Amino acid sequence: MPSDPKVDAQANTLGFFYGPKALNYRMKKLIISLLLLASLFWLASQTVEAASIEAGHSAMPANSQPQADYQAQSESDYRTQVLATFLRKYNSPLSPFAAHFVEAADTYGLDWKLVPAITGVESTFGKQIPYNSYNAYGWANGAYKFNSWEESIWHVNKVLREKYVNRGVTTVPQIARVYAPPSSTWAGKVAFFMRKIETEENFAFDL
Repeated sequence: MPSDPKVDAQANTLGFFYGPKALNYRMKKLIISLLLLASLFWLASQTVEAASIEAGHSAMPANSQPQADYQAQSESDYRTQVLATFLRKYNSPLSPFAAHFVEAADTYGLDWKLVPAITGVESTFGKQIPYNSYNAYGWANGAYKFNSWEESIWHVNKVLREKYVNRGVTTVPQIARVYAPPSSTWAGKVAFFMRKIETEENFAFDL
């Protein structure tokens, strides 16, 4: 029976759209489109991530900010209030300089309770020192003379970072072997005062 030309033409048309070759072509186009979309999504995510990292860097505190601004920030820090209150209980002349202890410790990456605790062991928190020396730390066996409390606080924190922590001397017992040899009690006393300050901190936080 002779074929109908219209039917043959329709069959050819359907074969073009739905035949094996056509299906392979359409699948390839779909895969390529999906790959392009995935690439665009990845590029967009990288852009967002880079922007987030950049924002994180700019949000970090800069060491170059004005001293007055940083001082005001430190004075509002609850640790400053805790330390000032603690030192006042000992009638310490260091109490008005609590903000410097906190700020210097943060600047050099030290525990903010460490240097105040050392002053407790070495000079009863600055009350027993050579006249006009501002040396509450037993620095150079008490022979060193600073020009002010502020200078002494910053100097001691700086040296503890550079000469101790940066050389792997990081714990109170390790510091004791360099700072106060051959004392077998220095580390325990410093740790005791650090715990006392921490107790003051916890009490203030509970309030």
